Amino acid sequence: MDLDALRFGNFAQLGEAIADWDQMTRNLATLRTDAKDNLGAKAAKARWAGENATVTRAFVDKTAGEFADAYTQAHTIARILGDTHDELVAFRAELTEALAQGARKNLTVRDTGEGSFTVTMNVHPDRAAKGTTVAGHGRSDADALRDQVEAILGKAARSDSTAAETLRLLVDQAEYGFSGADYADRDSAAEAVAEAEAIAKILGKDPHDVTVTELNRLNTALTTYGKDPLFAERFATSTPPDGVLKFYAGIADPYQGYGADPKRLEQAKLLQRNLGITLGTATLSDSDAMRSWEEKMIKLGPDELGTDDANNPRGFAVMSNLMRFGDYDDQFLNDYGDRLVEYDKERNVKGMSPWINNWNQGDLNFSSENDRGRDPMTGFLEALGHNPGAATRFFAQPDGAGATVDKESEVNGHLSYLTKDRVWLSDAYAMGGDDKVIAGHDSLGHALEAATTGYAYDADPMIPGNRDLRTAETAGVMEQVAFLYGSEDGPKMLHEQSQLADSLGKMGAAYIDDINYSLSGIGDHAQDDSAFPAKYQGRADFGEQGTINFLSVLGQNESSHGIVTAAQHLYTLSMLDANPATSEANIDNAHDALTTGGEARGILDFARVQQAETTYKDDAEQANKSLGRSGDWVKLGAGAVVAGGIAAIPLPGSTAAAIVVAPLAADTIGNAVNTFIGHEIDKGIQGAEKDPTEQAQLASQDFYRAGIDQLGSGYTTYAEGNPDLKSSDYKRDWPKDIESSYLGVGSLQADYRGRPAYKD
Repeated sequence: MDLDALRFGNFAQLGEAIADWDQMTRNLATLRTDAKDNLGAKAAKARWAGENATVTRAFVDKTAGEFADAYTQAHTIARILGDTHDELVAFRAELTEALAQGARKNLTVRDTGEGSFTVTMNVHPDRAAKGTTVAGHGRSDADALRDQVEAILGKAARSDSTAAETLRLLVDQAEYGFSGADYADRDSAAEAVAEAEAIAKILGKDPHDVTVTELNRLNTALTTYGKDPLFAERFATSTPPDGVLKFYAGIADPYQGYGADPKRLEQAKLLQRNLGITLGTATLSDSDAMRSWEEKMIKLGPDELGTDDANNPRGFAVMSNLMRFGDYDDQFLNDYGDRLVEYDKERNVKGMSPWINNWNQGDLNFSSENDRGRDPMTGFLEALGHNPGAATRFFAQPDGAGATVDKESEVNGHLSYLTKDRVWLSDAYAMGGDDKVIAGHDSLGHALEAATTGYAYDADPMIPGNRDLRTAETAGVMEQVAFLYGSEDGPKMLHEQSQLADSLGKMGAAYIDDINYSLSGIGDHAQDDSAFPAKYQGRADFGEQGTINFLSVLGQNESSHGIVTAAQHLYTLSMLDANPATSEANIDNAHDALTTGGEARGILDFARVQQAETTYKDDAEQANKSLGRSGDWVKLGAGAVVAGGIAAIPLPGSTAAAIVVAPLAADTIGNAVNTFIGHEIDKGIQGAEKDPTEQAQLASQDFYRAGIDQLGSGYTTYAEGNPDLKSSDYKRDWPKDIESSYLGVGSLQADYRGRPAYKD
């Protein structure tokens, strides 16, 4: 910084600019609140139709969000400007005092431009006059003043330059609109950037020479700042993409002596997660530097890295293991995935996997005993599982698809390849892994869960403010999934991709209302919009036969059968709660809820019985045990938590990833749902110590009887809870209607309702 710039700078104008920013921030705060509570809230409640459902509503939602980002960015800029103004004013005061002290010693400081200055020792004209006393000075005084002024100008220059750099980085975060990056002051933003530059130097070292202490320093910084936008971008762009990949490959290489140093292994595990999260945050920036970085990373995908570590992996193999963690830019993930699938299609043939083979010992994943990380498709699909927007786009319906997906040409090419054509192999560790597990199938299920539900597959849906996140686009993916797994090849696909069963069940549960809607008509005519109104615009329509086929395949597997059955039962009960017998319309809706729910249950249960009998053939005891385990689905529904019109149903294991999100008919629940949940929780606790495998003995006849009984309990709850319900011929026919819907669709019409059981 020039001496005169600090000495004579008009900081009053900067102060006026800050005052303007403060006023803008206050105005934007008002607009932010209005956009959220007025514009956004009204958009969420409005009944959109046609183009407005997909175009206008999305625009309104995005606009409401932009007001929040605009406020955040304006507030951050005002803080940075305010901090810089105060510091520069303080430095000017410090400089003025230093110059005044120098003048008292007859020392003059002059600006010579471009940050330089001179210190001159003045000779007083009266120095030789008799009786005159003047301040003395020497070379040491001039040097001391020079050093003092240099220090002041250096501090001012750092204050000014870091503010300018921070503001540029902040503005570059978003090419259009505003950045959501939020900093309390200039120093916190500048410290993040400085720390990024410092630890990026570790990545420039040979990974073999990096000490455990350095890895700990790296992980500590990435843990602290990994989700900081400015830190992440500066960290990523300070190291070329191939440098990042080679570094991680060297650290992750299992032949780097982990057995002798378990602390290094622990740091390597942490690095996979922390580095993945940080790189993901970096991709959210729209700066030119990050766009260039992303393009280079994708271009590196097919190429070997030219390193002796981790079997000289290709770029895809390394980056896919890092992106298992973090929030990544949707466009980057889609571009990356397009190139990966293109490369994989050309080389993934039976018996000749380019990834999983005897000569590839490049373990790059620390997160699972059943996934060494050699297949980059697995890590990429995990990334989609954590990035729902990217997943929905990656599996989007092709242009021109009909209202109901009923032909192969209406299926996304990526989805068709990954579910039907790709050769998937187990990538389990030889020691401790299960070679029957194909981790890629599990990750494919995670990606499809995110694509169809709008939630990351392991997200907690019960965090306050969460809601039904389905859209016309997510429904478009779900229609394709139902078509593929409800097709003639569906039973075989589910059997060979058993790791997908829980995910398919969760997807079916997430669309249980649309499944009921598709079953409610006569063929594909006269679906019941009154009883089963859409909860979002552009709802899924699977067609009646498509729905039957899909449910019949889900029913064949114990896991998917239990998940969808629990969701169906809760949905039917919530329909009864939402339609008390206060009007003829409500009574009709309750009747349709029970009969349509009975039809769905009949399809699921019949498929489960047929598959158990087919799988275990003459072993009746094992078949009965299988049915007994399937009858335990009530324990799933019993543990449900309900809020905001959705139910969170925990699966065995009680991890975040084991949560089923299912829609209910209303935002609040009533007696029918509460009675079921409370009763079954008590019942489950009483028998908690029993071995379910030993207790699971249930013949098919008893299995069907239990299904009818559960439907009957729902009917009884509704009738007894509505004393004003008038007795009529119509009402007296309800029991038979409900029973027929269950048995008529199930055992009596099995020959032409749904897919047959899978046979080896």
